[in-house]
Amino acid sequence: MNSQKLRGLGWKSAFAQQLSDVEAETMLAARVAAHLGNRIQCWTEDDEFSLPTPLPQACDELAVGDWLLLEPDSRRVVRRLERESILARKTAGELPQAQLIAANLDTLFIVSSCNHDFNASRLERYLSLAAEAAVNAVVILTRADLCDDPGRLRQQASALKSGLIVETLDARDRVQAGILDDWCRLGQTVALVGSSGVGKSTLAMSLGAPALATQQIREDDSKGRHTTTARWIHRLDAGGLLIDTPGMRELQLLDCQDGVAEVFDDVIALADACRFRDCQHMSEPGCAVRAAIDAGDLDPRRLKSYRKLLNEQARNSQSLRERRDESRRLGQYYKAVQSSKRERQQGDS
Repeated sequence: MNSQKLRGLGWKSAFAQQLSDVEAETMLAARVAAHLGNRIQCWTEDDEFSLPTPLPQACDELAVGDWLLLEPDSRRVVRRLERESILARKTAGELPQAQLIAANLDTLFIVSSCNHDFNASRLERYLSLAAEAAVNAVVILTRADLCDDPGRLRQQASALKSGLIVETLDARDRVQAGILDDWCRLGQTVALVGSSGVGKSTLAMSLGAPALATQQIREDDSKGRHTTTARWIHRLDAGGLLIDTPGMRELQLLDCQDGVAEVFDDVIALADACRFRDCQHMSEPGCAVRAAIDAGDLDPRRLKSYRKLLNEQARNSQSLRERRDESRRLGQYYKAVQSSKRERQQGDS
């Protein structure tokens, strides 16, 4: 393997350390550049090719951005390398299933626009997702020309998490998009997430991605239509890689308690100062959270958002665990039935 060439695909020492000396000399490292349902597109240091899915080898569900170890001649997948990060959400609907968004990211660009789309609670969801995955998060506010006071929205976004970087730009302007180049250098992988119609595809093109389909947003509610229908990796002018994702109308969290705690560390710090350990922050005496709200130091919306995300991720995670436990029990039952059947057949013979 040529580590220098692979670096252009986001290869890092953490992946190289998973290989034996023999594997490093004889095997092929490939990055999943697109997941197209019945096939995946792979990039190697010198080639691009597709593989049919599902893969015949034992391999977990794949995400765009994953690294695979392959046999060079047959292109048989040996295994998926352990991820440095993974973004996942609950699938839309009632079933508690996880949907993988992207793997092995360095930075998540959370895109919102300065119109009806701006929603602090939705931004907190994305920030919790990034925090859970230990991925850098940058909030990008587009369409500032549609807002009388974009600075106010930028200030609101900056207050959502300590140290959060918020950039306001025109996604159509390559010069303005250049302020993001530091996160898009050689060896870096970034992803764009946000609602449909906020300018993700336009921003991706300004950063150097190939021409992507875009559509106008509706004027009455600033809603957009999906223009990206699959996740792809694109090479950027600054040398890095970008994963463009379909717009998300719904983002529900799974197993994201640590991420929520990081984003709402101010609420948690206040709760630790409450008189009662089990304070519900309603009308209990000595509640530091209610005192902060009354004093104007904490937005009541933020407490409501914190409660909602905690309850949601706990409910979804519990449902997912129950589904996995049920699947495990069924698997054990089927194995027992097969074993009993084999024993009877052997007895008859």
